[in-house]
Amino acid sequence: MSGVEVGIASVIIILFLIYAGIHVAIALGLVSFIGVWISRDSIDIAISLLAAATHDTIAHAVFANIPLFALMGIVSAEIGLGGDIYKVAHQFFRRIRGGLGMATVAANAMFASITGSSIASASVFTRIAVPEMRRFGYTRQFSVGVVAGSSVLGMLIPPSSMLIIYAIVAEQSVGHMFVAGFIPGILLATAFVCGIVVISYAVPKFIGGPTVLSDDDAEPMMGLGEINKLLTPVLFLVVLVLGGIYTGWFSPEEAGAAGSAGALAIGILKRRLTWQGFWRVLVETGQITAAILFLIIAASMYSRMLGIAALPTLFSEWLTSLNLGMTGLMVIYVVLMVLLGTIIETASIILIVVPLFLNSVEILGGDIVWFGIVTVIGAEIGLLTPPLGISCYTIKSTIRDPSITLAHIFYGAFPFAFIMLLVLILIIAYPWLSIGLLQTLS
Repeated sequence: MSGVEVGIASVIIILFLIYAGIHVAIALGLVSFIGVWISRDSIDIAISLLAAATHDTIAHAVFANIPLFALMGIVSAEIGLGGDIYKVAHQFFRRIRGGLGMATVAANAMFASITGSSIASASVFTRIAVPEMRRFGYTRQFSVGVVAGSSVLGMLIPPSSMLIIYAIVAEQSVGHMFVAGFIPGILLATAFVCGIVVISYAVPKFIGGPTVLSDDDAEPMMGLGEINKLLTPVLFLVVLVLGGIYTGWFSPEEAGAAGSAGALAIGILKRRLTWQGFWRVLVETGQITAAILFLIIAASMYSRMLGIAALPTLFSEWLTSLNLGMTGLMVIYVVLMVLLGTIIETASIILIVVPLFLNSVEILGGDIVWFGIVTVIGAEIGLLTPPLGISCYTIKSTIRDPSITLAHIFYGAFPFAFIMLLVLILIIAYPWLSIGLLQTLS
């Protein structure tokens, strides 16, 4: 078989293996190893590829971002900062129709800026927000749907683990990706809030809940001192990490270390971090880091195998020959991302698909940082769509209400997936929404 034939066959086999239930990293690594062996007719070259991919992939300092930001996010969840944010957001939005849904979005947006993980957000706010919304009469589908929808903000608002992974694959600055993700993240959160307002008046039965909370139903308003007490630790972490990156005081790796140390210090000072909790944090951080690095090593093997087969170049030439232009290319790309998002998770999509499209985007004059934001949002839509909506399954595994089914979660998340698609189209049409802040700071 020629290199091209091996490359095309490998892509098909990898997708088949993933759909069959094989772990993504194992599928990537195994097919890449065998693909190089067949195309070069040498097992020694395949072994050398494995060794080089393993060493070169994780030797770079940029990979320190993964465990550091994971540690900061897990500590923040462990010490209850998500609950503190929700209490404050609840105070501001509770008297508005659909207000608890808006509070969930607002709290998730702020929590995303210290966790960078959609799964962490979905898990935390399922425990906090869903029981509260159900208590005030919100429907099952809306209560879980707004948590699922707003949880994806963790993948976009920096420090996002998906932006880090894209930066590694596309060889871009992690700091630049963080800056580029800020405005789209705020835009998406704002769109969610506006969507809730529209739905609450257009289809009130979908949302439920009180039209307006009376004084008898509502809990007493917090004082300014209590609000400051709850929000100060969160704002401290946000300013420390994002402020440090945007002002140039910290590199992304240094910001991750500072944020982790800050979260640990807050947990100790507030006496919320026990030895048992600290051990859980370390174990979970190790598990997440190992899983992501294993996946990236396998994806590096896959990219090198495609390079040996010359498939990215040929694929780019084929796309260019179709004369689709950037608009046509983005239509194909977004449809592919959404379809893949229904069967595999976001990191795997980025690692598998991005190397195939990067050359075409560059040839057509697209900005690689902007392309990363488009990629993350497009892949995130799959987190909310069946049959494999990771955020929806996370909520189902976390929820303690047996009356809430997966159907309720997917149904409730659908409006938010649609809103994400509209925001994605807006960012594709107006790239300055993602790269304008970066160009201003540069």
